[in-house]
Amino acid sequence: MISLRRVRPAASLLAGVALFALAAAPLHAADAAKPADAKPVATVNGQPITQEDLTIVGEDLAATLPPQATEAQKQDYITNFAINLRLAAAEAEKEKVGDPAEIEKKLAYYRQRILMEALMSKAAKDAVTDEAVKKTYDEAVKKVPPQEEVHARHILLDNEADAKKAYARVKAGEDFAKVAKEMSKDPGATDGGDLGWFTRDRMVKEFADAAFALKPGEISEPVKSQFGWHVIKLEDRREKAPPTLDQVKPQIASYLAQQAQQDLLTKLRAGAKIDQPTPASTGPAMDSGVPLPPPDGSQPDAAPAPAPAPAPAQ
Repeated sequence: MISLRRVRPAASLLAGVALFALAAAPLHAADAAKPADAKPVATVNGQPITQEDLTIVGEDLAATLPPQATEAQKQDYITNFAINLRLAAAEAEKEKVGDPAEIEKKLAYYRQRILMEALMSKAAKDAVTDEAVKKTYDEAVKKVPPQEEVHARHILLDNEADAKKAYARVKAGEDFAKVAKEMSKDPGATDGGDLGWFTRDRMVKEFADAAFALKPGEISEPVKSQFGWHVIKLEDRREKAPPTLDQVKPQIASYLAQQAQQDLLTKLRAGAKIDQPTPASTGPAMDSGVPLPPPDGSQPDAAPAPAPAPAPAQ
């Protein structure tokens, strides 16, 4: 499994250059008349603000908009922000606020970020094909060793004496689920002590050893664990099936996208002449990562792996 550092979308930062353009360089009237989303939704001192402009503003403000707000409320906030932005920027120009040289430096930086985003997005899109996803899935499944899982019920008691009473009742023929509902201290006793399907590693050792030693239909003698005393009934056992392709497809797509981005940056750095002073720190280097999300917008931490079953209550 190859771990990948969590990445953060660059939309907010990249929107800065577009917002600057919105504030300082409004669209010409001829441009505003072309597509439907380029038609003015508001004007400020005769200058249009289009739906395209509002889309850019919305991307920049997305993280700050309250999730409980309605779409109409968000749109109203975004529109008013765009108007305020246009007015404030015009006033800043009038009062000559801001260092022009500093502004140019930031615009150059944002331009590089936008170009990097476009290149990384292309690399990710090219890497995530149906064939590549299927191949990665098949290879991952082959590496997963067969694993047995069992379906069991249990009755949880505080002491050995009560556990022996419960054991005597079920061994005498009483319904296990009925006895579990009447005697078990487990919150899941309302389901007749049903733990569902689980693998050996999902339970404490004492419980797992006892459960996996049983045959379907068999009931264990009282078993002590850190949670108390258990009486266990094995319902069935089977080999655990790997997740389906559809279940892990988003994970695989995200992994392939980020791997392609990492590979591209590694290739670019290997082919470039980079003069970098030796860092003063002697500590471990930070992972440079790829500051862009994969095409589907997800942000995985690791390569795809078969998802574990939910941990049963004990």
